[in-house]
Amino acid sequence: MAFFPDPPRLSKLYYRIGEVSEIVGVPRSVLRFWESEFSLEPPRTDSKQRLYRPSEIEHFLKIKYLLYTQKFTISGARQFLMKRNKPVEITALDVETFLQEVKTELLEIRHLLS
Repeated sequence: MAFFPDPPRLSKLYYRIGEVSEIVGVPRSVLRFWESEFSLEPPRTDSKQRLYRPSEIEHFLKIKYLLYTQKFTISGARQFLMKRNKPVEITALDVETFLQEVKTELLEIRHLLS
């Protein structure tokens, strides 16, 4: 089960800040503030307008969920997202243990079916 609500379906490759503001449901100034607080740097056009990809919009929606629904502080949300995005290290022992557990469960199922 996912921690965050499902994001809306986004059909374009890039969105301007006004569109993102409507999708996320916060003012443009809040999006710019979150950019600075969460180290987001969207690409810009030659005229310096921000362009947001769907993945960045999903990130904003996660931030909004943490701040507005879960009542995280800015630093708490930042730490939560950093920990959540950190790659998990899997050792050979973890894999071996997991495979042994799967084998045991399969043998139990085989026994029940025979």
